[in-house]
Amino acid sequence: PTYRLLIALVLAVVLMALDQRTKWVEPLRYGVGYLTAPVHYLAHLPVDSARWLGRLSETRSNLMESRERLERQVLILEQKVQRLAVLEAENVRLRELLNSSADLDANVLVAEIIGVDPDPNRQEIVINKGAGDNVSRGQAVLDSQGLIGQVVDAGPLSSRVLLITDASHAMSVQVNRNGVRAVLAGVGQSSGLKLLYVPDTADIQEGDLLVSTGLGQLYPRGYPVASVTSVNHQAGTPFAHIAARPTAQLDRASHVLLVQPTQTPVRAPTPAEADNDQ
Repeated sequence: PTYRLLIALVLAVVLMALDQRTKWVEPLRYGVGYLTAPVHYLAHLPVDSARWLGRLSETRSNLMESRERLERQVLILEQKVQRLAVLEAENVRLRELLNSSADLDANVLVAEIIGVDPDPNRQEIVINKGAGDNVSRGQAVLDSQGLIGQVVDAGPLSSRVLLITDASHAMSVQVNRNGVRAVLAGVGQSSGLKLLYVPDTADIQEGDLLVSTGLGQLYPRGYPVASVTSVNHQAGTPFAHIAARPTAQLDRASHVLLVQPTQTPVRAPTPAEADNDQ
């Protein structure tokens, strides 16, 4: 064993010297590399496994954080998209209002609806313009599709608007197709209107557009008010039962136009005022 050890040491020194000074040992070293590769792999296996498990855990943690961050960003972007959709729809409505105001021969004021009367027997809304904005009682209120109603109470900062669908409201309209005039009244529902005392022989058909006549100087003339939804003729009755639906989007409008009356209507004096004048 001693001789073998000495021979191995001498051989090792010779091989190292040859490896350092010549290239004769490169093929031998290249071949021995195949034999020592598994040993190096096994020696580094624990360290490599620990590093792989660490990277795997870190990657999973990073993925979870990235997922949570992306989910938050998606929620924020969805909220922004919804807000942009609301702003776009509001912008479209405002452009429609501006286009509608260009067709009116009167001064108009854009107002926003800020409240709705909760009383089911009253069809009223509240707008954010009042006497401080030169809003007065009796002003006509419209949206981009048609008439909505008129101001019945003008406060300093807000006003109440009586809708054309209120049971106490009535106005003069005419059929756009042939000019037949009639009185349009509300029935107390957001989509309900009816024509009063229309002769059974009147030329009014389903789908006819009813426009304002301008009588009373409260509403602009020729503005859409409603469309006829049904015409019922009953035998033995002198008047036809005619229902209509407002052209204005009463339950969806967010902005309205206030139209200054072209002329202040003359109010008939009360009996007490007549006695005082005498």
